[in-house]
Amino acid sequence: MREPRLGDDIDDFCVRCKRIMNHAVVSVINAAPAKVRCRTCHSDHDYRHEQAPPPKVDARKQALFAEVLAKVAPGSPVGAVEPEPFLEDSAEEILPDEEPVEEASTEEEALPDEAPPVPAAKHKPKPKKAKR
Repeated sequence: MREPRLGDDIDDFCVRCKRIMNHAVVSVINAAPAKVRCRTCHSDHDYRHEQAPPPKVDARKQALFAEVLAKVAPGSPVGAVEPEPFLEDSAEEILPDEEPVEEASTEEEALPDEAPPVPAAKHKPKPKKAKR
C-alpha cells in the first residue's frame, strides 16, 4: 500500500458525526496521516485509525447508580431488578360492573342528527385607497 498524501480519501471515525465516514487527509507526519477533515460535516480532527473513542463512564456515578438500585430492590443483584407489576388490584376492583345506559324513549328527548348552522361573522372588506 502506498503512503497517504495530502487530499487522499481515507475512512475514519468522525467525532462530530459519530460514525465512520469518508475523510480527506489534511496533514501527514512520518508517512502517516495526522489530521483529517470529514467530507460530510467538514470538521478537522486527529486521525483515529477508524476507532471510536472510549465511552466516558465515571466510576463514581456508576457506584452511586448501583447503590440506588440496591436500595430500590434490596436482596437482588444489581442489574437483575425486575419491574413490579403496575396494577396490584384485581380487574374487578378497578372496573366495577357498569349499568347499561338508558336510551331516550321519545323523539323529543333524542339529540338531533345535525346541529343548527352557526352564523358566520360578517366581514366587510376595507375600501381601497386611490393611488395618487
